[in-house]
Amino acid sequence: MTAEARGAVAIDVLAIAAHRDDVEQTCGGTLLRMASRGLRTAILDLTRGESGTRGSADERGREAAEAARLLGVTWRDALDLPDGAIENTLENRVKIVRALRRLRPRVVILPYGQARHPDHSIVATLGYEACFLSGLARLDLGGAGGNVPEREAKPHRPFKIVYASLYADVRPSFIVDITPFIEQRHAALMAYRSQYANQKQGGGLFVPEEEIRERTFAEARHYGLLAGVKYGEPFVQIEVGLVDDLTLVPVQSM
Repeated sequence: MTAEARGAVAIDVLAIAAHRDDVEQTCGGTLLRMASRGLRTAILDLTRGESGTRGSADERGREAAEAARLLGVTWRDALDLPDGAIENTLENRVKIVRALRRLRPRVVILPYGQARHPDHSIVATLGYEACFLSGLARLDLGGAGGNVPEREAKPHRPFKIVYASLYADVRPSFIVDITPFIEQRHAALMAYRSQYANQKQGGGLFVPEEEIRERTFAEARHYGLLAGVKYGEPFVQIEVGLVDDLTLVPVQSM
């Protein structure tokens, strides 16, 4: 693992997700756009996919590495939280805190709290609370005998938290234009052959491979139209925005 992979260089944007392939579906285009601007991006998957209908944890690990390459991320890793049974516990919050302090991201992307899969809903709260705890100087990280790496011992709280809301029935706060990156975003998603290639196992649960492109492009097209671009990814922010110059506010009114 390189010095960058160990977190020796601060990350600009960190996406935290419950499962390998969640990021590719909801904010992969945004990570591509940020990387194209010279920003350092990273992904922290909280589970390894051991409970999935298709594929093994090892298969999904290899696919996640390939998807990370296609997304141009600086760092990617997975924790060991149980797939399908994530809980918002202090122990799990601390595991995320250690990653936050190693990477020291300015922006964290979390899944939106309204979701069909319980893991996604829990991670929205779990991730937020971990970001808060990460800024506490006296937080006990549970290192044996206080043996905590120096970088993890230093508090860090991200400046901004936003929620990837592509699958939520909610009006976005803003859209990221991913038009130049739509094909690469799709390639990163399709790196998960164990999940999206046609196969008997899970055939009634998964979208046929030939329909995935149409569906994902249609969703991105919908959100792009809301912002006056071809393809977009939606996000929600809790706090209000700040505008300095009304003449530079994007998206035409009529």
